Formats: sequence, structure tokens, C-alpha cells
Amino acid sequence: MMQTTAGTLGPNATRTDICSAPPRRHPRPDGQDHYTISEVVAFTGLTAHTLRWYERIGLMSHIDRSHTGQRRYSNRDLDWLDFVGKLRLTGMPVADMVRYAELVREGESTYLDRRELLESTRRDVLTRMAELRDTLAVLDRKISFYGDAGRAREGERTR
Repeated sequence: MMQTTAGTLGPNATRTDICSAPPRRHPRPDGQDHYTISEVVAFTGLTAHTLRWYERIGLMSHIDRSHTGQRRYSNRDLDWLDFVGKLRLTGMPVADMVRYAELVREGESTYLDRRELLESTRRDVLTRMAELRDTLAVLDRKISFYGDAGRAREGERTR
């Protein structure tokens, strides 16, 4: 995926889908970006099994192969995997991630559908964040209670 931000667009420029932000440095420059599956495992922390599964279910678009049949990933694939990792952190179901990948492959005519899918995920994330804030407040109250109770017991022992 190409990287751009709204601030870098001129008045006549077209928008390009942003895969992840901010753009990260790639291990190799474009044009020399042929990574083996073991290199991608090292860069991403994903397992080879997961990478193959992503390809099998359609979450990854076609991965180039060497003349010997080895997978050859590109910087664009690394960007996509970074974005998929972000989607995973949101709790987005795999089926929705695959649907999003399909929409990306269908092209610009799917921008509205992609936006709706991401907006729905965003709402889910905000709901989860609120639930986690409430849970954190409960934990903080309990920790404070036990801290106060512990100090009170220490005070009783020193008297």
C-alpha cells in the first residue's frame, strides 16, 4: 500500500489509501524488497503458519514466488501485515478483515464500504475502551482499598 497523508496532497492530487501511519522504515529499499518467509517472521513476530494461513484465507493478496517456488514478500506486504496487526488489536473478526482485504483488491469503487467497515470497528473499539476504563476504575478502587487496609494493619502492629 502506498503511504500518504492528507497534509501532503496538493490541490490536484488524488488520495491514496493509507495502510498504516506513520510509515515505518523498511529493511530494504523498494526494488530490492524481496523477503523470505523466515525474514518476514523475524520482522513481524508472526509465525510462518500464520503467514501461510493469511494467504490461504485471502487476507494477503497474491504473494510473489521465486523461480524455486519460495514466497517473496515486498515492502508493500510488510505494510499490509502491519495494518492487519492493527486490525487484530481492534478485535475485528477475521471474516471482517478478509472482507476488507477483498474490498481493497476490488479498488477505489469500494471506498465507502471500506469506510463503513472501519467506522463500525472504530465504534466497537470505543465501546471496549469505555468498558476497560470502567474496569480500570474498579481495579484502582480495589487496589486503594487493599493499600489502605494494609497500612491500617501495619499501624496496628506498630502500636
